[in-house]
Amino acid sequence: MLCSFLFFTLGLMHTLSVVIITKNEERNIERCIGSVLWAGEVIVVDSGSTDATAELSRRLGARVIDRAWEGFAAQKEFAAAQAVGEWVLSLDADEEVTSELRLEIERMLESDEPSAVDGHRMPRKSFFLGTWIRHGGWYPGYQMRLFKKSAAYMNHRPVHEGFEVHGPVGTFKSPINHYTYDTLQQYLEKMNDYTSLDVVNKLSEHPGMTVRWYHCVINPIALFLRMTISLKGYRDGFHGLLLAVYSSLYKLLVYAKTWEYQTALRRGETLPPVSSGDINAIKHLRAS
Repeated sequence: MLCSFLFFTLGLMHTLSVVIITKNEERNIERCIGSVLWAGEVIVVDSGSTDATAELSRRLGARVIDRAWEGFAAQKEFAAAQAVGEWVLSLDADEEVTSELRLEIERMLESDEPSAVDGHRMPRKSFFLGTWIRHGGWYPGYQMRLFKKSAAYMNHRPVHEGFEVHGPVGTFKSPINHYTYDTLQQYLEKMNDYTSLDVVNKLSEHPGMTVRWYHCVINPIALFLRMTISLKGYRDGFHGLLLAVYSSLYKLLVYAKTWEYQTALRRGETLPPVSSGDINAIKHLRAS
């Protein structure tokens, strides 16, 4: 109520709220929040961090809300619902808003444009093992992250989820920086969870498809060739080559896990985990 009163009395028609979901992000959160301290409010929805994520967020002035993990889409949707501002910027903890993008956002909010669009997408400049990946389909990698709260909805994909809007979408020129995967170990750890969650996406997008052995051969090879040759990933040197290899492995695992799921379903066997709840339960058991 106090936040709503302050926003109203300041007469900020297009006040910006920034929302971030976290769990054990102490190595990233200061950079992320530090890049948006100019916003009207910053909200961090934390899922039981055991490191200093929540403490660092509060120290920087963010409003921290503790909420049990219910999946990427559910967490981000909840975070956006807590926002007071008319406009919401959804960020991942390993991202930051560049100074150039800040100026574009501020100019947009101060102009007449907010009444003409329901959301804005922006390029994302991603770093893999400390190197900006310019090719292979990674850049510009447009993301729809800034939106009117009243016009947005979550697509509820288990992974690679995102907000969408009902009306027109504008495009910013300046990027957000994305500091993904500092180590190969990080990539491999996330790959196992993400490929399991992606099984649901595969089954939803292709409900009549039955995975065959050749899907696990042809599709990963095709992706590798597309990233390295068609999308010129070779220009990123060894980083680009390594990323293409790992991306192909990701594709292989999605098809293999989909096959595993379909096979278990036909035989009436115990289904492998393909939901956030399943995966979180397994991690909880392993940790106990």
